[in-house]
Amino acid sequence: MTLPRLAVTMGDPGGVGPEIACRALARPDIAAVCRPVVYGDLAVMRRAAALVECDASVEPLSPGAEPVPGTIWVNPVSALELSNVPFGRTTIPGAFVTAEYIRAATGDVFSGAMEAIVTCPITKEGLKLAGVPHPGHTEFIAQMCGTEHVVMMLAGDRLRVALATIHVSLRNAIAMLDAPLVERTIRITDAFFRKYMGTRSPRIAVAGLNPHAGEGGLFGDEESAVIAPAIAACVRDGILATGPYPPDTIFHRAYGGQFDVVVAMTHDVGLAPLKLVHFEDGVNVTMGLPIIRTSVDHGTAFDIAGKASASPDSLVAALRMAAGMAASARRG
Repeated sequence: MTLPRLAVTMGDPGGVGPEIACRALARPDIAAVCRPVVYGDLAVMRRAAALVECDASVEPLSPGAEPVPGTIWVNPVSALELSNVPFGRTTIPGAFVTAEYIRAATGDVFSGAMEAIVTCPITKEGLKLAGVPHPGHTEFIAQMCGTEHVVMMLAGDRLRVALATIHVSLRNAIAMLDAPLVERTIRITDAFFRKYMGTRSPRIAVAGLNPHAGEGGLFGDEESAVIAPAIAACVRDGILATGPYPPDTIFHRAYGGQFDVVVAMTHDVGLAPLKLVHFEDGVNVTMGLPIIRTSVDHGTAFDIAGKASASPDSLVAALRMAAGMAASARRG
């Protein structure tokens, strides 16, 4: 069978996305597992290739052509003047085309022309400048796919964390938590692991919200009133979910291999331990979409853009994960 076809969005032209894309896509080990195409800008990608002294050539992909190893293939969604997209900041021309890369790649994956989307970093400021009413990739892509409920997971080889709430204040996150939200998060996580991770019965650990998981109600009752009923509903349907566990210990147990994934109630409770151990190679995955989407787990890094020092490790991991997910989806 042919290798999975991945649509790689270039990200903000002024950030490190083009640089890490050149470094990652020139690697023989990536060419061995997928056929990537960059949805971006030919001139920007060639600027990045020269900057990082990339061995592979950067070429436009003609309609109907099949990507081959040794070349970085670009679907030229834009044709920017390099002077209009300097390193180190978001610009209005860059913001508008960044949104177009995401639209074009998502459309091609949704239609089946490509098998997964892998996204390089953008900024919330850029999306706002482009008139996109969403704070990030996750919500933007979900809206294009017509999906109401998605779950963000950050993953590495040793630890995977799914989040019940994401980019809201801590006060609002706690107010949002109810049994249906927690139950939906567990169910989406379970379905994702069964379909894309090759795990027949994923071991899902559910973290509590309060210190010591509430200590029997001494430090809060969300564990008994919200989280435990959600877990019980999932268990009744054969999902291997357990908890709620104290948040200060469950990640250590998962890191040691006792669980496949931890469901955390809030953004920082889940991502602080994840980024401690997978800061360089973590992958952002959107679960619950009708398409496969992975992403780097870092931002545009404007402070080092144009300095040829950005690590491609997170993008390499995102490409590998997307390729593996696409292969698993093919197997059904």
